[in-house]
Amino acid sequence: MNKAEQEELQQKLKGIVSNLPEKPGSYQYYDEEGTIIYVGKAKNLKRRVASYFNKDQNRKTSILVSKIRNITYTVVNTEEDALLLENALIKQYKPRYNVLLKDDKTYPSIAISHEYLPRIFKTRHRERKGATYFGPYSHLPTMYALLDLCQKLYKPRPCHQPMTEISVKTGKYELCLNYHIHKCEGACVGKQTHEEYMRNIEACREILKGNTRAVAQHLRDEMARLSEEMRFEEAAAIKRKYDLIENFRAKSEVVSQISYDIDVFSIESDEKLAYINFLHVVNGAITQSFTFEFKKKLDETDEDLLALGIVEMRERFGSKSKEIVLPFLVELPEDYAKLVVPQQGGKKTLLDLSRQNVKQYKFDRLKQAEKLNPEQKQVRLMKEIQTQLGLPSLPLRIEIFDNSNISGVDAVAGCVVFDKLKPAKKEYRKFHIKTVEGPDDYASMREVVHRRYARLKEEEGTMPNLIIADGGRGQMEAIRGEIERLGLDIPVAGLVKDHRHRTRELLFGDPPVSIGVQLDSYLFKILTQMQDEVHRFAITFHRQQRSKRQTASALDHISGVGEKTKQTLIQHFGSVKQILSADLQALQSLLGEKRGAKLYEALQQAQSDTKEDKTTVQY
Repeated sequence: MNKAEQEELQQKLKGIVSNLPEKPGSYQYYDEEGTIIYVGKAKNLKRRVASYFNKDQNRKTSILVSKIRNITYTVVNTEEDALLLENALIKQYKPRYNVLLKDDKTYPSIAISHEYLPRIFKTRHRERKGATYFGPYSHLPTMYALLDLCQKLYKPRPCHQPMTEISVKTGKYELCLNYHIHKCEGACVGKQTHEEYMRNIEACREILKGNTRAVAQHLRDEMARLSEEMRFEEAAAIKRKYDLIENFRAKSEVVSQISYDIDVFSIESDEKLAYINFLHVVNGAITQSFTFEFKKKLDETDEDLLALGIVEMRERFGSKSKEIVLPFLVELPEDYAKLVVPQQGGKKTLLDLSRQNVKQYKFDRLKQAEKLNPEQKQVRLMKEIQTQLGLPSLPLRIEIFDNSNISGVDAVAGCVVFDKLKPAKKEYRKFHIKTVEGPDDYASMREVVHRRYARLKEEEGTMPNLIIADGGRGQMEAIRGEIERLGLDIPVAGLVKDHRHRTRELLFGDPPVSIGVQLDSYLFKILTQMQDEVHRFAITFHRQQRSKRQTASALDHISGVGEKTKQTLIQHFGSVKQILSADLQALQSLLGEKRGAKLYEALQQAQSDTKEDKTTVQY
């Protein structure tokens, strides 16, 4: 790989890492042949994967990183689920660089054997035909508490004898030590009927499924009885088991306690692409998680695309599952598989997990594409504004106005310009209000809009695709009226603030109505940025004008300071700002001790007055 190819690969991997979600999950590294070489888990996917690309790594990690050509991931809800998923994927793919969880020391499950007198036991292997498995359990105390609970409540046989119906009925067995120490009821010799034994096994099955309400009641009764008998140590032991059972989660999205053999699909789409997530679940464990994309060529529906995706993915991964979980029904051959659209329960939880992954994948792909091509993001947001407002064209150029004054004094206005949603600061314009007496925002807005667009019209300048008023309905009407009088056809919108001066809604139409823009959307963030920018621009201009007036007034009313002295001050200090910041010694050095002190005192008073009324500025 030459230097250019290495740089291209680094940029690709950097882009993937920067777009990883800050959520728990499992991540997979691929080599140049597309083979998974490492599977890991993380509480925070972005932070964990990024750590591999730090410079300070040991030799083995550096070798692993040098072989990475692609990165994929699966989002889950908890760290425990991430751990279980990592285990399942390592067992499935046996990646070259994995050591932890790669051998047979996997998480244990609880099995109920398929025998005449079934046994209940811990196992790390799911190989027995007909057996029912629960787990695996990453929290071992919970598993042991369940086994102990089943043993103490229902006493299933703990021995390993392969008992058949014939061997039991022919009296092949004798009572063993387990019966005498009260660990079983002697079903093998007829001390307990087969029917009663099987009822107890079914009760244990319900406990292992998580149906522990009856069990909890039994434990509460047992605690009460032991406490009454002053057997507090035994009551405390029962209490610990009760707490474990209450905290036990009967279902995990990643590894189910019910041995589902199903495929789960979900879809997200936009104008050009469809994204489909596929979860392959075997014995309740997710063994495959993959999101792929279709490029639309016609106006295919989500139903059409999902049907294509189901056939493609099942063929690619060799799935023979007889049940498929979907967000909606699609057309497939009747004998292909059973299609299920769950509304609740474990399958609905798995479907929600698939949806979470496909939404995250779509978001990441879009984010990565927009980083490579920033204009793509701007076009998407402009299309969103165009759709929301029903504009005839993309709002490539947006102009927004705001007034600023104190009771009509030092009245000014500002116009800021956004080109493709980015501030075009060279095209900002400032306006002194010339024809309006007193605090009349609407009249001021009409004056400014007329001056702005009459000049653009006369000079054949670039007109905006959208005008936004920073003042709600009243200013919208003022702008619209002036635009119509000029014979122009420019859409006008308005931004409304709440009592805390925060942007809260977008107005459009005649009469103006609120357009539903989500407050947490990126589009609303852009609109807020526009409103904040025009407010900043207008109020800054107003303060500059007020400061100049107050400074000039202070100089005018100081005895002995005439035009010549003013000229001397400007020539020496260079600007009004420098005069205001001059210290006493500098003024006395230039003007003399008495005149310098008098001017210094007057300037300090002028600045104090400015600070006091800043909070009363109208906008």
